[in-house]
Amino acid sequence: MQDIRNIAVIAHVDHGKTTLVDKMMIAGNLFRDGQDNSGEVLDSNDLERERGITILSKNVSINWKGTKINILDTPGHSDFGGEVERVLNMADGCLLLVDAFEGPMPQTRFVLQKALQLGLKPIVVVNKVDSLIVVLRKCMRWYSI
Repeated sequence: MQDIRNIAVIAHVDHGKTTLVDKMMIAGNLFRDGQDNSGEVLDSNDLERERGITILSKNVSINWKGTKINILDTPGHSDFGGEVERVLNMADGCLLLVDAFEGPMPQTRFVLQKALQLGLKPIVVVNKVDSLIVVLRKCMRWYSI
């Protein structure tokens, strides 16, 4: 019997969820060499692509060292609370993806609160740390430090 884990990804719009999931799929060898992985595997709905948000949850599976990992995409907005709860009820754990510059946003907090109420233990992933370095360098130049 194969070991299976369901992992929900919680993130605000533009905090890097698509990139993170794409890189996980590449690491899990889901793409052939040279295959276009344009970042729209989980946001395949036209309205989702147009608005840049997740409305309907989807999943993708990767195999990693003998474990099948189902990556569950979660809507990041409180308007889709029913869909959020449905997905989180299927999860064994979650990744909380936070933009280093913007920090946690209200919609992210809403989804995180639901995850914590269900007893999920999030793994915090801080993304876009390099953008903080750029801002720091600009400040240092501005103040001649």
